[in-house]
Amino acid sequence: MISVWLIPGLIATVLITAVWKRVPAYEVFVEGSKEGIQIAISLLPFLLGMMVSIAIFQASGAMGAVLKVFEPLFTMLSIPEEILPLAFIRPISGTASLGMATELIRTHGPDSFIGQLVSTMQGSTDTTLYIITVYFGAVGIKRMGDALKVGLLADFVGIVAAIIVVIILFQ
Repeated sequence: MISVWLIPGLIATVLITAVWKRVPAYEVFVEGSKEGIQIAISLLPFLLGMMVSIAIFQASGAMGAVLKVFEPLFTMLSIPEEILPLAFIRPISGTASLGMATELIRTHGPDSFIGQLVSTMQGSTDTTLYIITVYFGAVGIKRMGDALKVGLLADFVGIVAAIIVVIILFQ
């Protein structure tokens, strides 16, 4: 019942507050919409550049080459090779990683080691490149090298932590 009334209640609260404070709610809404459209248009080059880069990286075979380098390490540590592509694509694309996770869960089952590991990895990492592209592009930050390093390090730590936690708790 709460979820049904939460959004309408929030909207009503905003409108009542606007009337009480004598703020022209509709005009302010229209002005905010204009700003939102301008921001969306300014982000398009950043998003397009990122999407083309990802497509080139995958289509060129570079992704496969990178995965081959790490395959022996995963085998030595008894970590399923199936999660390796997810570990590399997660910082790049949320949609692609969600598709991979869904397929792995469908193939191996949600209660399998791989299913639990994939779910934990999805929750413990983020789409660093997307976030840096969109948010830094929106505010005009050009130098993003340090943020990229820290973000990718956080993703690496999240992946390693997910593997350790799932091995300890579920194997």
